Order: sequence, then structure tokens, then C-alpha cells
Amino acid sequence: MKIIQASNVMLTSPAHARLPHAPQFEDGSAFSGGKYSSYDDATVPMSDLGFTQADGAYDVVSASRGYFFRLEDHLNRFESSCERFRLTNPYTRSQTVEILTNLLKLAGTKDAYIWWAVTRGHMPDGNDRINPKAYENRFYAFVVPYLYIADDEKRTRGIDLQVSKKFIRIPANSVDPRAKNFHWMDLKLSLFEANDNKREWSVLCDADGYLTEAPGANIFFTKDGTLYTPDNGCLEGITRQTTLELAREIGMPIHEGRVHVDKLHGADEAFITSTAGGIMPINTVDGKVLGGADGPGKLVTQLHNLYWEKRWDGWLGTPVNYEGTVPSQS
Repeated sequence: MKIIQASNVMLTSPAHARLPHAPQFEDGSAFSGGKYSSYDDATVPMSDLGFTQADGAYDVVSASRGYFFRLEDHLNRFESSCERFRLTNPYTRSQTVEILTNLLKLAGTKDAYIWWAVTRGHMPDGNDRINPKAYENRFYAFVVPYLYIADDEKRTRGIDLQVSKKFIRIPANSVDPRAKNFHWMDLKLSLFEANDNKREWSVLCDADGYLTEAPGANIFFTKDGTLYTPDNGCLEGITRQTTLELAREIGMPIHEGRVHVDKLHGADEAFITSTAGGIMPINTVDGKVLGGADGPGKLVTQLHNLYWEKRWDGWLGTPVNYEGTVPSQS
């Protein structure tokens, strides 16, 4: 069984063909300050605390063949993230969906990466900083053509992964990792560390050497046919949830819990999961080839292919309504 060349399918299949769109939306579309614009022209005010203090919550849903994937799950997680950070979305759930749909209309993208956020925004009264209700929370969103952490070439041969030696994940009692947030410095520096060591992606542990997550992705591995993934110190990933459901569908035993990094080094197969790419095989961890042979293993290949086959059949999809016009501002 070979890895489905998902990005090539998206580029060449008529079912994925981009719809007509204005030239200014070729790179994508955006919503900022209550107005729609091209992705390149969107701005964030200097006074926004999302910009100056990384103070906000965000989420990312994808679309493929003109279907949102697990839209309600993403909306539920986003609302939970806002609640955990004491943020209030100025738009209702239905208004949020309308904005995201309008952005897809403008960009004409059937296969899309759809990002939105609520920031702490502006503080009108500088003397009331300790009151979360004193802030004017702000909403931002954008749509760009679908993004992959690992393209067809990397997924076919498997990613070379680095376990960070210099950095640990921000502790859960500092910033709740279950909520999707802007605190990425530990993740970003671990990526630079991986690059310095000629590796392609990274994964972080907690202070005790237990796996947490990779930048923008959850981590999985298999050993003797059992699927392992950490359940602490990591995002409540929607693709993670999807992977667990697929594993149950094919009868794989699952272990969710604290997992020490040593078990990853001794794994048969491993992969990361993300909205930006789905299920992405790992070939090496810290230079060691997993399972004794280069390339994705049987189980990860099966899960990878099942993920895309079911998605393209409309599984858990919400059709995007591309009809109608988009208002110039909300």
C-alpha cells in the first residue's frame, strides 16, 4: 500500500478545482476590523493586545472538495478556548460561520486553510487592566489555499523528527495547552533547533521527559500494533480525535496517557497529526530509522489513506455554500 498523493490530487482533480475569484484574492481573503479584504491587505491595529502581548485564542478548520471538515467540533473547541482565556467572541456562532463562508467565496478555494481568532483587543480604560470585561475583544479571520506541514514528498518518505533537547513545552498550569493559543515561542525555537540539526520537524516533552506535542501537531506512535499518544500537555486536536476514531474503526488497540519519550525512540512507526496536512508519517527520530526500514509503515499508511478517502467521500463534512454575494463589510 502506497501513501495517497493528497496534494497532487488537490492540484489536478476537477473535483478540487478552484472556483472563479477576483485577482486580489489569489493569495487568499481576510476579515479584520469588520471588513473583508484580500489576505495581503489585512491589518491588525498596533493597540491590539493580540499583537503586543500574544493575548488571544484561535482555531483552524480545513475545507476539501468544498466541504468544511468537522466544523462543529472546531467551533466547539474555539468557544472552549475563549472561555478558558476569558475572551468573548463579538460574533455569534452563526455569524462566525457566515464570515468564514464569505471568505471562502471570495477566495474561491475548495481546498482551504481557514483561520480565525479572538484577541483581547483594545483596552479603552488603561486603569482597569485587571477586569476582563474592560477590554474590547476583537475578531480576525483569513482563508488561504490549503497548507501542508509535510507535502507529498515528505509524507511518502516520512519526516525526520527531532526531540528538542533545549526546550520543554510551556507547563499546562502556566498556559492551558488544550486551548489553541498564540504562545508559540517554545514551539518555534524547537523548530529552529531541529533545522540546526538538519531535521525537518520537532516534538517537545515536559520537564519530566514525557511527550507533549509537536509545533502545530499532535504526536502518535505504534508499538507491537498498539497506538500510543499523550493525553496531557497537548492541544485537544481535532485531527488527533479523528485519528483515534479511525484507529478504532480498523481495530487498533489504543493507549492514551502519559508517554515517556524513550518509548518513542523504540517505536515501530510514528506520525504527527494536524489540520495542516492530516496524518503525516515520521521516518526517523533523532536520526534513528523507526521499525528498521525507511519509509512509512503499514499502519500509518493505512490510517493516512483512510483519512483522505473518507474526507473526500464527505465524511463529517459540511458543504460550503459558494452562492451569493459577499458584503463589503460586516
